[in-house]
Amino acid sequence: MSTVRELPLGQVQQQVRSSEWLRAAERARQLSWLSLFWMGTEGTLGVVTGVLAGSIALTAFGIQSFIEGLASLVIVWLFSGARLTSNRAEGRAQKFVAIQFFLLVPFVGYEAIGKLVTGERADTSWLGIGLVASSLIGMPLLGVAKRRLADRLGSVATRGEGTQNLLCAYLAGAVLLGLLGNTLLGWWWLDPIAALVIAAVSIREGRESWRGEGCACAGC
Repeated sequence: MSTVRELPLGQVQQQVRSSEWLRAAERARQLSWLSLFWMGTEGTLGVVTGVLAGSIALTAFGIQSFIEGLASLVIVWLFSGARLTSNRAEGRAQKFVAIQFFLLVPFVGYEAIGKLVTGERADTSWLGIGLVASSLIGMPLLGVAKRRLADRLGSVATRGEGTQNLLCAYLAGAVLLGLLGNTLLGWWWLDPIAALVIAAVSIREGRESWRGEGCACAGC
């Protein structure tokens, strides 16, 4: 069986795909469907519990989950039908994934700064704490698996989606810290600060994804 060499991200092979490459594409599509289900559930619970508790960090985490779901849909689209062999489709998918990193920033920045200025405190949400704890455990597994597939497929878009899953885990850690600090120690300011961390990391990752950075085969 032929092996698949790593390609520069963003460049898709012009020759007929090998059976190994096609299996990797199918695996990427399956993982994206799994992510879509997870992100939909996580986003709904995050937004509902965040609004009820008055937690901008938890609400932002839920919205970020919906955005990650959109990225998963992009990957399903990319590895379906004739787009499997399309350079143009890969380029479009890469840009779509990158743009989604920026969608959260205006809302989160406005709300978080407002809460810091007014001193508005979030209520305790044990359901929210459990939600972000589960993401802290599960998201790295999905993210690492997708990034490995991205190197085999030569797909910036797939690597961007995997990066979003890893970003979700990092943000889950920040939100969990804010929720526990507010609940156990009364440090209300940790919640909006955690939300601002989400916004800042989203901007950075969006810029890198747009430029096609973060390629393992390029020494990153």
